[in-house]
Amino acid sequence: FIKTLAWHTDNNIELLLSTTVVRIDPERQLVETDTHGVFTYHRLLVATGGTPNLLNVDGARGTKGIYHFQTLDDTTTILDRIRKSKHAIVTGGSFIAYELTEGFRHHGVRTTWMIRGTRFLHRILDAEGGAFVDRLAKAVGVDTVYGDEIASVNAGADGEISSVNCRSGAIIDCDLLGAGLGLRMRIECLRDTGVKVNRGIVTNEFLETSVPNIYAAGDVAEFFDVSIGTHNQMGTWNNAGSHGKTAGANMLGARQEYREVPYYTSTMFDSQMAAIGIMPESVPTMEALGRMNEERGVYRRLFFHEGRLAGAALIGDIRIRRQLMDMIRSQRQVSNAEREQLLTV
Repeated sequence: FIKTLAWHTDNNIELLLSTTVVRIDPERQLVETDTHGVFTYHRLLVATGGTPNLLNVDGARGTKGIYHFQTLDDTTTILDRIRKSKHAIVTGGSFIAYELTEGFRHHGVRTTWMIRGTRFLHRILDAEGGAFVDRLAKAVGVDTVYGDEIASVNAGADGEISSVNCRSGAIIDCDLLGAGLGLRMRIECLRDTGVKVNRGIVTNEFLETSVPNIYAAGDVAEFFDVSIGTHNQMGTWNNAGSHGKTAGANMLGARQEYREVPYYTSTMFDSQMAAIGIMPESVPTMEALGRMNEERGVYRRLFFHEGRLAGAALIGDIRIRRQLMDMIRSQRQVSNAEREQLLTV
């Protein structure tokens, strides 16, 4: 927990664990739960996040040793499993897939990273950036496989995973499998409410949904990003926390626009990575400019929307991220000379 159980009590917060909202009635402003509880609300915040997409192939269901990395319990379980594993496979080209890959390798497990596409984060990185990540992975001993995916899973008599069959026909032995296949947004409770949903719950710049008195925040919110003038969705820790502060203030009567620039930072094997602002997944028509400095081990890719800097992907030296975030906030046009300066690595 981020806060202790006592903290919630001390701050007059009733915390209901193991409880799921099954129905929302916007007209009567009621919430119903799976434990038959009924609660009234004046303002309602939906911060339901997402559920990991499961590895839906023959043999996967019920097989032991397959993990999706989301909760604190997942971390504890995976760490325990790592101690007795010899060869792990990770499937997926997402941030979570990378974190599983690095985690397994960090603990000394032989690791194969399988990506269906041509590279890691294929919608964000160009071929040069993908090749850089591949070199970083191989430098720490990760085996990488591209253009292939798991077709089925094999288990031993004990129900433990023993190998996977690939679409290519290859068979790879393993005793641990991590799946980083993205998230499915938890929006079931909004059925029949009239709340507009797209990839997530659509909000304005105040994190208000299309239905009065209902707000959304965090991974599930597809919010209007005033820094670029279009909707954005980003599943990062800082974005969720900043959303909570803005939504909370507005639910109490303020009129605050959400103006933070979302970002994600992480180690990248023996390097670092940062993703800032909006990514091409949200606005595929953005102009992208990339540059790689092999000698320094630095890669930058900048995304421009209508002449303004809207996002960036950085690997290696990521200290420029604060400057880039300030430039995104400014919403000003970026000249060709400035672009060249930003790309000089």
